Amino acid sequence: MLMNEKLTNYLNGVFAAYDGVKSVQELKADLQSDLQERFRELKKEGKDDETAFQLTIDSIGDIEQTVLEVANLSRSLERQVVTNFSASNLVKSDFAGVKAHKGQFNGSALHGSDFSGADLTGSTFKSSDVREANFDGANLTDCSLSTLDLANASFNKSILVRTNFSKSGLDGAKFTGVRLTDVSLTMTDLRKTIFEGCLFDGVDFKLSDLSGQRFDGQTFIGVMFDKAALTEASFKGATLKNVSFQPGFTLTKKYYRMLKTICFDGAMMDKLTFAQLKGMDVDLSKVTVI
Repeated sequence: MLMNEKLTNYLNGVFAAYDGVKSVQELKADLQSDLQERFRELKKEGKDDETAFQLTIDSIGDIEQTVLEVANLSRSLERQVVTNFSASNLVKSDFAGVKAHKGQFNGSALHGSDFSGADLTGSTFKSSDVREANFDGANLTDCSLSTLDLANASFNKSILVRTNFSKSGLDGAKFTGVRLTDVSLTMTDLRKTIFEGCLFDGVDFKLSDLSGQRFDGQTFIGVMFDKAALTEASFKGATLKNVSFQPGFTLTKKYYRMLKTICFDGAMMDKLTFAQLKGMDVDLSKVTVI
């Protein structure tokens, strides 16, 4: 067998597991040329074929480890590229069931797109049109969906942990059967947002408009409604534990008058939440203290 062919076969064996990785194939081409040149130099020095071949191979050291590192870096970069969908026209796109950690969906048209069952942990959606998108069952842990249009989007049994929806349009957006954990819904108009069968754990509604919102039968733990608009809101049969209704600095009784319009009939409260609202002259005559 000719030595050039033998060198080629050796490299083919080393690189076989990385077929299709562009940067690895480029490394292979460069290395093949260098090895052939090194082999010729050794032959000129008087080495026989087998000795020259072995010395040529030895000269490149632990090539398997080098190839592995190049391949891993290349694949990592490829994954980063494939999760960047910013400034794209992706109306009614199918992302159902995908895994796209730290994905970028900024400034994109995503109207009607399907993200159901997708793992979007750490992803960012900013300044995008995400109306009527389907996030049912999607993992939105540590995602930022701020400054968006999410009108009529669906969040049925989505995983919402430290998810940020602040300053977004949520008219008609529907949250059903969801546990919202440490979620931020601040500075947002939520009057027409639908919440059904939800558990709110550590959620921040500060400075949001919840006027007329119906939270009947739902559970609130460590939730902040500080400076939120709650005119005519309803918490009938709801459970409230360590919930905060703070007006912040105010020179008028407007906030306190607003709290008196909230219906807490049949609600259950811990002693601290009860005492806070009672001190603001809210009607708690039909509330059970737990």
